[in-house]
Amino acid sequence: MSTNTPASAPPPVPPSPLREVIRSQDWYGQDISDRRYSHHAFIDVDMTEVTNEGAVFDHCTFRGVRFNVSRHSGAAFTNCTFSHCVFFDTRFADCKLVGSLFQQCTFSLFEVSGGDWSFVGLPGADLRKASLRSVRMREADLTGARLEGADVTDVDLSGAQLHSANFIRCDLRGSDLASLDPLTVELGRATVSLEQAAVLVTALGLHVA
Repeated sequence: MSTNTPASAPPPVPPSPLREVIRSQDWYGQDISDRRYSHHAFIDVDMTEVTNEGAVFDHCTFRGVRFNVSRHSGAAFTNCTFSHCVFFDTRFADCKLVGSLFQQCTFSLFEVSGGDWSFVGLPGADLRKASLRSVRMREADLTGARLEGADVTDVDLSGAQLHSANFIRCDLRGSDLASLDPLTVELGRATVSLEQAAVLVTALGLHVA
C-alpha cells in the first residue's frame, strides 16, 4: 500500500457545527445500511468489512478510519472530509461523494463504479492500479494524483483539475479528456481511443492532414 502526501495541511477535525464525535469504536462487519449522519466526526473508527447500502453521511469528518474490505452501494458521503483514512480493497458502487475531500489517505485495490464524485478533492492521491469506471468526476481535483496502471474508463472528467497528474499505463478509453493538457500530465503508454487521440492532438496545437 502507498500513502499520498499532498502539500496541503489536514483540515480541522471535527468540523463545525458538530453534533457528535464517534471515537475509537469497533464497527467491524456491521451492516450500516440506511443510517443517516450529519455533522458527525468519526475518529479512529474501525469500519473494516462494513456493508453499506444507502447510508447518508453529510458534512462529516473521518479521521484515521479504516474502510478495509468495506462495500458501499447507493450511499452518500457529501461534503465530507477523509483524513489519514485507509481504503484497502474498498468498493463504492453508484455512490454520491459530491464535494468531499481526501487528504493523506491510503488506497489499495480501490474500486469505484458509477455514481457522482463531482467536485471531489483528491490532490496528490496515490491511486495506482485503482479502478474508476463510469463515474462522474466533473471539476474534481486530481492535481498531482498518481494513476499509473489505473482503469479510468468512461469517466466524466469535464472541468477536472489534472495538472501534474500521472496517467502512465492508464486505460482512459471512453473518458472525457477535454480538460487534459498533454503538456502538463504524464501519459506514457496510456491507452486511448482514436477519438480521444484526436482531442489530445488538437490540444497540442497539431493538425492532422
